[in-house]
Amino acid sequence: MSTDPIADMLTRIRNASMVNHRQVALPASKIKVAIAQILKAEGFISDFAVTDEKPQPNLVMRLKYTGRGDAVITGVDRVSKPGKRVYTNHRDIPWVRAGLGITIVSTPKGLMTGREARKAKLGGEIICNVW
Repeated sequence: MSTDPIADMLTRIRNASMVNHRQVALPASKIKVAIAQILKAEGFISDFAVTDEKPQPNLVMRLKYTGRGDAVITGVDRVSKPGKRVYTNHRDIPWVRAGLGITIVSTPKGLMTGREARKAKLGGEIICNVW
């Protein structure tokens, strides 16, 4: 049993992309689906779907690879953890890899990228960095 389901999700994505799996399946939740929506919108995964399995629905994400077979997701880093939450205002949201990656931030308006949060002048909890 994982005490941090978001870290478990990010670890599964990292491990699957390192061994060139085409898809990864994990237990679904609202926050995981929101993270998958952001990853798809930013072009890090090709698609995702939520299955209707019982007792727990699964989130199946299709990973994206370049023409040479390299994974689009080269790194994932969990920032805010259950033992140490990391909050920031909109001016201090970090840039990931000089703008080549994204920061996922949990704001009062929901999950969004760091770029969207800066534009909307919303701070919040920094969930993770993806590059």
